[in-house]
Amino acid sequence: METRMIRNARTRAVPASVGLLGGLVIVGVGGVAVAEETGSDGVEVGVTIQERQAGALSLSVAAGDETLVEVDGASDDYREFTGVLPDVTVTDTRSAAPEGVYWYVTGQASDFVGTTGQDPITPDHLGWAPTLVTEGNGEVAEGEEVLTSIDESTNPSVPNNVGLAGEELLQLALDSEDARAANGTWTANAALTLKTPNDVEPGSYSSTLTLTLFEDTY
Repeated sequence: METRMIRNARTRAVPASVGLLGGLVIVGVGGVAVAEETGSDGVEVGVTIQERQAGALSLSVAAGDETLVEVDGASDDYREFTGVLPDVTVTDTRSAAPEGVYWYVTGQASDFVGTTGQDPITPDHLGWAPTLVTEGNGEVAEGEEVLTSIDESTNPSVPNNVGLAGEELLQLALDSEDARAANGTWTANAALTLKTPNDVEPGSYSSTLTLTLFEDTY
């Protein structure tokens, strides 16, 4: 739609100038100027407002692989290799998390497969000790330490020498009064420990450690 705009005509008065020339007073008076409209046009201004996003609960893992390094003289009964899991981050951007839900992250390792046909090293030989990197307020906590099958369990009620068959790395702290999903970002990593028999076949091995974020209900 064309919009026409009319400006009020206005008069501009030019001040009188006074000077003395040859004994005569010369007075000059400016004429009257009138603005004249010569045309106008309009600009259409529009905006598209998207529906506000509800947010999401998401998981990310820092880029990079980890190579375990042998610990010399760790034990005469087994061989031990250690490393550190890259940072794992949970982000919750939901404005209002559903009532009665909680989340947790698990880690599950596959067999360590040899590059030259060695017998695989099963995932129960890999354990971890999670650490919460982000300073929290009690809403989240790191998971319990998981020992390898070569170790003796330190939990009398539920054995914890099962290796990484699906153990918690990071969890909403269910025993906390503030244990309710909320906006925030939390990061954890873990010290990794692989223990093998002394007669393990030499060579290179690789395993995939899958990290999974779950949401569940109370």
